[in-house]
Amino acid sequence: MAEPVRTAIVLPQGETFSPEAAGAIAMVARRFALADPGCVVLGHGGHNRFPGVRFIEARQALAVIRALAALRPQVIDVHQRPRLALALTYLFPQARVQLFLHNDPLTMRGLKSAAARGLALKRLHHVLCVSAHLRDRYATGLRRAPECLHNPLTLAELPPPCAKEKLILFVGRVVENKAPDVFIAACATALPQLPGWSALMIGGDRFGPDSPETCFVTAMRAAAAQAGVEFRGVRPYPEVLESMARSAIVVVPSRWEEPFGLTALEALASGAALISTGKGGLREVSGEAALYIPPDNPAALTRAILHLAQDDTARTALAEAGRARALSFDTPLLAARLQALRGEAGSLNPVRK
Repeated sequence: MAEPVRTAIVLPQGETFSPEAAGAIAMVARRFALADPGCVVLGHGGHNRFPGVRFIEARQALAVIRALAALRPQVIDVHQRPRLALALTYLFPQARVQLFLHNDPLTMRGLKSAAARGLALKRLHHVLCVSAHLRDRYATGLRRAPECLHNPLTLAELPPPCAKEKLILFVGRVVENKAPDVFIAACATALPQLPGWSALMIGGDRFGPDSPETCFVTAMRAAAAQAGVEFRGVRPYPEVLESMARSAIVVVPSRWEEPFGLTALEALASGAALISTGKGGLREVSGEAALYIPPDNPAALTRAILHLAQDDTARTALAEAGRARALSFDTPLLAARLQALRGEAGSLNPVRK
């Protein structure tokens, strides 16, 4: 007999709940779902869903509503779909509906105005932002702010520690705002000065094997080859983590305001020395456990790479600080905080503020 449904997690329409094609939101949802035996995930499962989690194929809003009507969960966690979350508060008044935000709310339909954001705060059980950066953006023009709940990382699922290689790694989407061009330019200058060191790029325009070969990706592939940087493209998530475990240095050179910075967190937990621009939520993820550089500055990144590659003591100290920092993002800790925010489901009907 199936476990009673306590919590339903509703994914964004563009997320695929499978090991091959999951983006950051689907991976976060999986971690929280595994921590809650009474949880079911609603979304798009692709060809190979994550195992160990109850799942219902329900991508469009109407399909989600029909599934929820049958499930009657006590808590509904909606990721990245503010208008749907608000509608669910009227359709399922007995449930505690929470909205998780992973991107800038001021750019999202249904939240662009202060009035709309205020209404969501009033109607929803909680609005949860994955970083204080996003929380502060949401609070623009309001007297109240939503809650901040960082993205989790399950440390027990990471590859075991191994000997570090003289490897400099970039992982992420190969799009302009992630600044892979800055990484390539810095490596082109640094690598000739670092005998025995190599550089690797993993990623594509999107997540999953169907990521398109855009003009930008093609240009970065050619530039990487000229700079002596291996460009491996999109790879399965376990391989990404294995590469992080082997890398001595990981670079997150983002030029945009990162909503959170899951790659930076994975690098910290993997024991790599992290170089970051600290943009958006990146600095609150890594704290003092990263070497920070200004964005769009290949020369500064070159200097940072050379410093860490040539100073074993500095590199080791940064890596140890990163491992310690990552402990506070472990899934069991953040799942317990999420449970507290949800409240004891079923004890009371949600209060519409």
